[in-house]
Amino acid sequence: MSAIPAPTACETFLPTNPARPHFALMLQGTGSDVGKSLLVAGLCRALTRRGLSVAPFKPQNMSNNAAVTADGGEIGRAQALQARACGLAPSRHMNPVLLKPQSDVGAQVVVQGRVLGNANARDYHALKPTLLPRVLDSFQRLGQGRDALVVEGAGSAAEVNLRDADIANMGFAEAADLPVVLVADIDRGGVIAAIVGTHALLPEAERRRVRGYIINKFRGDPALFAPALELIGARTGWRCFGILPWFPEAARLPAEDGASLTGGTTGGDGALSIVVPRLPHIANFDDFDPLAAEDDVRLAFIPPGQPLPQGADLVILPGSKTTIADLDAMRAEGWDIDLKAHLRQGGRVLGICAGYQMLGTRIADPLGLEGPPGATPGLGLLDVATEMAAEKTLRAAGGHAPLFRNAPVGGYEMHMGRTLGPDTARPLLQLDGRPDGAVSADGRVMGCYLHGLFASDPFRQALLNGLRAGRTGGVRYEHGVEQALDALAAHMERHLDMLALFPGLIPPVSA
Repeated sequence: MSAIPAPTACETFLPTNPARPHFALMLQGTGSDVGKSLLVAGLCRALTRRGLSVAPFKPQNMSNNAAVTADGGEIGRAQALQARACGLAPSRHMNPVLLKPQSDVGAQVVVQGRVLGNANARDYHALKPTLLPRVLDSFQRLGQGRDALVVEGAGSAAEVNLRDADIANMGFAEAADLPVVLVADIDRGGVIAAIVGTHALLPEAERRRVRGYIINKFRGDPALFAPALELIGARTGWRCFGILPWFPEAARLPAEDGASLTGGTTGGDGALSIVVPRLPHIANFDDFDPLAAEDDVRLAFIPPGQPLPQGADLVILPGSKTTIADLDAMRAEGWDIDLKAHLRQGGRVLGICAGYQMLGTRIADPLGLEGPPGATPGLGLLDVATEMAAEKTLRAAGGHAPLFRNAPVGGYEMHMGRTLGPDTARPLLQLDGRPDGAVSADGRVMGCYLHGLFASDPFRQALLNGLRAGRTGGVRYEHGVEQALDALAAHMERHLDMLALFPGLIPPVSA
């Protein structure tokens, strides 16, 4: 893999604009997956509904779920949802450092929307101090002329082993001089210890920076938690800004990361069965959220160690951060054999991005962009071949699907390969006047590069209707996301002390 070169003098970045937002608040967690991303989205929507100019910001994110910005950069999908909550187009400055894992110890490093290179954990730790000026630059650019920024930390606020070079939590809060509110997840248990333990591990200066905490995902009677609030207050001196009850409609919004893909099933009554193999480095799995939202779709993510179930209507090969390595993993699981059996029984297969590349006859990575240089045979289900290239394709795209009643489609491309071959003469899509993807001669194997494909209601309904004749209905997916964001904002307004969280920023709501 290509390593990140040592920084030189010309790579030193200083903030170019000293402007700051009128107000900025940082949410940090007592751990990972406590709901920070969702809460930032809800606060962004709540403030926007009050008429304020607000934007989200996350200094450093680690995720293979990414979105393309208008200027051809990439950021975490969570920040794209938060931007949507503000009524904004995603900006590369909303998430200036994005780490895209390629192995258990290494990741691709994206800085201000552009790929910087690959680094293992030790090398990245050494690199972080050189990235802080660029993070501050993005923070200041994004805050110019805005009423507020709502900032999201990463992982735990008390990762003391990483504190000396931190740019994601207290290191950034200190550099930008931000107040901090902790988010703690009571649903996982141990919430009192998580908050008090965080306080115990933080040095005194960082304790003073924390203004209080929010209890998230509460079930039951909040009155029974009153003694815990007294204990936490006595041990830490921190106040509680509110107890957020469990919010079921969160299921209608994209998950924060792959921790939600446990191998279970989502969706409705199972009249239609759609299967997705859970690849080791699955990427952009939120592509499948619109399918899971359909009442008659049973969407199953199949974990390693289990065969692909027979009898499914459709198998979808997802995106991946390491195409060849995940193709090797598919073969090791025997999923390539399951896939061919599925086709012999009359099933259909669709590949998205890396999944599309895997369907071809050959994948070559001569430069070692995703792993050791080399090439490997593909699954041979489409007559196409892919060669990885150093230039990464990052662009928003829209068009239509000729084989599906010319249904409109839209989304984004994010890949490092070019795919050619006879089957591309039957493209799955026409995007901005050019063909994309391929379809087999019998029409049962398809692939394309477009992420976000299933969010198009007309395309999704045409695809599902083709799998099961006579089905009716269908959800309005994008409308549902907007409704869920509004409901989340109202939920937070009801249960949080918004005036205390944002002092001087928002006036009391008039009667």
